[in-house]
Amino acid sequence: MAIMDQLRLTGRVALVTGASHGIGEGIARGLAEAGADVAISARSQDDLERVANDIRAIGRRALVVPTDVSDLNNLQPLVNRVIEEYGMIDILANVAGVGFRKYILDCTPADWDHVINIQIRSVYFLSQAVARVMIRQKRGKIINIASMNSYQGFQGLSLYGLAKAGVLQLTKTMAVEWADDNIQVNGIAPGWIVTPMLDTMQQDRKEWVLDHTPQHRMGSPADIAGMAVYLASPAADFVTGQTFPVDGGFTAGHPWPVLPT
Repeated sequence: MAIMDQLRLTGRVALVTGASHGIGEGIARGLAEAGADVAISARSQDDLERVANDIRAIGRRALVVPTDVSDLNNLQPLVNRVIEEYGMIDILANVAGVGFRKYILDCTPADWDHVINIQIRSVYFLSQAVARVMIRQKRGKIINIASMNSYQGFQGLSLYGLAKAGVLQLTKTMAVEWADDNIQVNGIAPGWIVTPMLDTMQQDRKEWVLDHTPQHRMGSPADIAGMAVYLASPAADFVTGQTFPVDGGFTAGHPWPVLPT
């Protein structure tokens, strides 16, 4: 098979959580552009309908399933609805997340539950439910969204970083446990991506980001979508248990300030 053919997803069905905006929306669009039919999930039905209309305009099918993944009772019905509509799930992209910044001394058990339930518990149990489908199919791709915080600590991001580090480790364990079932599990660790979540960042922090990113720019959801399409495709059939930073070089190191000659 020619290499470009290996990147096509024609005939595949993808489920993308957190698909109403930002990285999730970008991944859903990218998978559709590569040929997949897509089920999209998030809490906002209006935003999901907007994304679904764009996917249909590409010529692919789109199923809207509004879901709060922080509630475990919602996960199996989500999977059941996708199977009812499409008959299979070939690709799962666990993108749903929440931005949360608070110093350790200020965090409460309620904060813990809020962040952990969305950022990692939902990934664990939705992947469990979808993996049962993929095992019957004898194939599947699971893509988890980690973070720079999976590798580095940032002030005020203890709970977020803890959850994202857990996603990195969970990705490895899923990959090992389900390898014999022809399920490949990989992660993407986005850098600073222009999304509604990032819009709340103060200007001086944005300047700091640009100064510390070797490519001197922020990324876009399309930058993440490219990696997701690769990991979802037959081209990545021998890739599993890995998490790939897509961050303009941020986790590789930081450029020195330009010094006078």
